Amino acid sequence: MYNLLTPNIASYELLDSGNYEKLERFGEYILARPEPQAVWDKSLSDEIWQKKASAIFKKTKGRDQLSPEERGEWHNIKKMPEKWLMNYEQGKTKLKFKLSLSSFKHVGIFPEQAANWRYIEEKISLMKDGKNALQQAPKVLNLFAYTGGASLVAKANGADITHVDSVKQVISWSRENMEASNLTDIRWVIEDALKFVKREVKRGKKYNGIILDPPAYGRGPDGEKWVLEEGLNELLKNCLELLDENHHFFILNLYSMGFSAVIAETIIRQNKTDIQNPEMGELVLEDSFQKKLPLGVFYRFSTV
Repeated sequence: MYNLLTPNIASYELLDSGNYEKLERFGEYILARPEPQAVWDKSLSDEIWQKKASAIFKKTKGRDQLSPEERGEWHNIKKMPEKWLMNYEQGKTKLKFKLSLSSFKHVGIFPEQAANWRYIEEKISLMKDGKNALQQAPKVLNLFAYTGGASLVAKANGADITHVDSVKQVISWSRENMEASNLTDIRWVIEDALKFVKREVKRGKKYNGIILDPPAYGRGPDGEKWVLEEGLNELLKNCLELLDENHHFFILNLYSMGFSAVIAETIIRQNKTDIQNPEMGELVLEDSFQKKLPLGVFYRFSTV
């Protein structure tokens, strides 16, 4: 079944989109930043965007050596802090995220992922309290974990979480989010994701949940080169070996515009034939004018 997943977060709102930009509210602040998928017209005028926005991201020339993203600068239209906290509440999960204006237009949270966070909460709850419940805390692995949204959701719902990212500064950001959310005991690993999972396979480790959110391009802490098209197949093969046979969930997100959910499905099904409860589709944010903005594809499955 092909699904369009649109989360609903009280502290976030996509106000408008178009002309390769998006206007978003994160808590009490409104930001305007580039969005290559917003190929349609804006519904609001440029004047209204200027009036509403607390800060606007403007591209500057030049790209990072291994990133397709252009650097830029934030222009403060109205006074706002460089860092602020945003509340997140869904179901039983209540978290706080530290947000910040970065030179790559990101702010520290991908709100479309809340659709997967809800899924994580549901699956961990079933593993803990449902039929044939586990006798111990579910073990969850979050790869390319960024600022830790999925890690925090898993931990808040009782999982034993291992959080892997290759960037030390991002791990520090994740730790601040954990502390702001009054959580403890997440296992932090600063390492190349493929190296980590290969070692875990050799050790015979098993996980009840695996979350993958690989970028199109990246670098490991020792300069390892990551290119999605070249590394995804090998990474998925190793990750699937780490899944507990009887109790598991698996989430793969892909942001590269050249990849579809069908590619994810084909690779996974070639390496695992006994998939239960599969779902695939797109992560979508809908603006105030009912325009649907696609922000990545997903493939996920679970035994619960």
